[in-house]
Amino acid sequence: MLQKLPIENILFLDIETVPLKEDFGLLTEEQQELWAQKTAYQRKDEFSPEEFYDRAGIWAEFGKIICISVGYFTNRGNEQQFRTTSFYGEEKKLLTEFKNLLEGHFSQPHHLLCAHNGKEFDFPYIARRMVIHGIQIPYKLNLFGKKPWEVPHLDTMELWKFGDYKHYTSLKLLTNILGVPSPKDDIDGSQVRDVFYENKDIDKIVTYCEKDVVATAQVFLRFRGEDILPEDAVLHV
Repeated sequence: MLQKLPIENILFLDIETVPLKEDFGLLTEEQQELWAQKTAYQRKDEFSPEEFYDRAGIWAEFGKIICISVGYFTNRGNEQQFRTTSFYGEEKKLLTEFKNLLEGHFSQPHHLLCAHNGKEFDFPYIARRMVIHGIQIPYKLNLFGKKPWEVPHLDTMELWKFGDYKHYTSLKLLTNILGVPSPKDDIDGSQVRDVFYENKDIDKIVTYCEKDVVATAQVFLRFRGEDILPEDAVLHV
């Protein structure tokens, strides 16, 4: 039962990713060929490998993480607060900082990670990029040998499925139907690549990422049958 989980033991998170290189032409010939092979099914005959490259951030083999935002609930007296913070910049550095957070503050068996579509995207993407950079995967992301009920991950999209594995629901749609303020009021995921490479505006991406974390936490509260937090209860630290 979600209501029985101590909510302060959950770390909510979201990541933003972009293609590894700004342009397709910056890839080696071998990388270009591997990209063409990797995306042949998705592209079909509609796009060339080069035309499709602006979507490379979806794949951990051809993309990179530029921001990880996290949030957690705390109680101050009788008031509940939700605190957010972000790791951004050079990928190996931000991954190391995120790992240090997990191992320093969210390493106990009762601690859980939660993201929207996290089991399909955020959690494996972070783990794969850590392997690529030679960073040892922290326990909370290392699923090898774990039984399904031992995996310390929650996923708000999976919770909404109620066992229907064919059902995809975006975070934006969930916030709309559950009465949660929408996080998508400035940019959306399709624009992150341009904001990063062309506008060089990492601050806008960090703000966008943190809003997604807040929205995920608010959706989780609604799943528990609780009221969402007022805006003044959300703090950036």
